[in-house]
Amino acid sequence: MIKTIAHNFEGKLLKQYVDRFAQARVLVIGDIIMDKFVWGDVSRISPEAPVPVVEVKQETKMLGGAANVIRNIAMLGAKPILCGVIGEDSVGQKILNKIDQIGCITDGIIMEQGRPTSVKTRVVAHSQQIVRFDREIQKDISTETIEKLISFIGKNLNNVEAIVIADYGKGVISARLMRSLRDLVKSDTDGSAIIAVDPKTGKFKYYQGVDVITPNHHEAGTFCGFKIVDEESLIRAGRKMLDDLNCRSVLITQGKDGMTLFENGGEITHIPTFAKKVFDVTGAGDTVIGTFSLGLASGLDLKAAAVLSNFAAGIVVGEVGTSAVKADDLKKVIGD
Repeated sequence: MIKTIAHNFEGKLLKQYVDRFAQARVLVIGDIIMDKFVWGDVSRISPEAPVPVVEVKQETKMLGGAANVIRNIAMLGAKPILCGVIGEDSVGQKILNKIDQIGCITDGIIMEQGRPTSVKTRVVAHSQQIVRFDREIQKDISTETIEKLISFIGKNLNNVEAIVIADYGKGVISARLMRSLRDLVKSDTDGSAIIAVDPKTGKFKYYQGVDVITPNHHEAGTFCGFKIVDEESLIRAGRKMLDDLNCRSVLITQGKDGMTLFENGGEITHIPTFAKKVFDVTGAGDTVIGTFSLGLASGLDLKAAAVLSNFAAGIVVGEVGTSAVKADDLKKVIGD
C-alpha cells in the first residue's frame, strides 16, 4: 500500500538542511552537453512544406546533461565536482568557461581527441518546443579516457559524500566505469559515499547495487516490460526494480502526478507534485537528482530528500527552457 505525504514536513527543519547544502560535497559523473535554445515566433506555414516558419528572435546556450546537474547543485549553494568528457573544440571550451563562471573546478573533465562535444539544439516558439536536433557521437569513450576518469574519481573519493551518475547515453557511463566505481567505493576506508543514478533506458544493468535510482515512469515501465498506468502497475514496477537492481531505493517521477519513493524494506511513499503549472519539463530530472543527492549528502533521510527534490522540480517545470533553482527560492516555496 502507498502512503501519501502531502509535504507535511516541518518547513523550518527542511530550510535548515538547505542551508547545509553549502558544506555538502558531491561528485557528478556523466555525459556533458551544451544545450542551445533558438527562440522565436511563428505566424505562418512554409509554402515549401507543411511546417511552421520560425522568425528567430534570440539564441541562448546553457550547460546541459551532467553539466546541468552540477549547475543545479551549484545554484543551491554547493561546490560540486564534474567528471566527464568533452571534445577538443570551441563548444567544449565554452562549457569549461561556463563551469568556471559558476565557481566549479574542471579538473575532472577530459578532452578526447576526435570526439565532438555533444550539442542539443531546441527551437522554441510561443513557449512551445517545435523541434530538437542533436550534434554528437554516441559511441563509448576510449579506454585511455576511462582510465583517466577512474584515476580522478579515486583521488577525489575521500572528499565526497554523494556521487551522482548522470547518464544520457552519450558513451561516458559504461559497465566498466560503473564496476570500477563500485569497487572504489567498497575499498574506500570511509565507505560512506552514496551513489545516486539518473538512468538511461537500456543501461539499467549497469546500475546494480546503487543507493538511489530516479527513473521517470516511462523509463521504469520500459525496464519492467509493461506500462505504468495505475497504482497497481506502479507498485509492481517499483518492487521489480528494487529486486532486479538490488538497490537501496527507487524514486519514480511521474510528471504532474508527483513522484513515488520505494525503499528496500517495503515502505512505499507517494509525494504529490508541488507544481502549479507545467510549461517545460526540460532539465527537471537534473533538478530532481541534484536536489535529492544534496539532501542525502546533508544528512536528510530518503523521504525528506525526496520532498525537497519535489519542491525544486515544481519550480523548474514552471519555466520554459533548462532551468535551475536557487537556495533562497527553494526555501521560499517550502514556507513553514
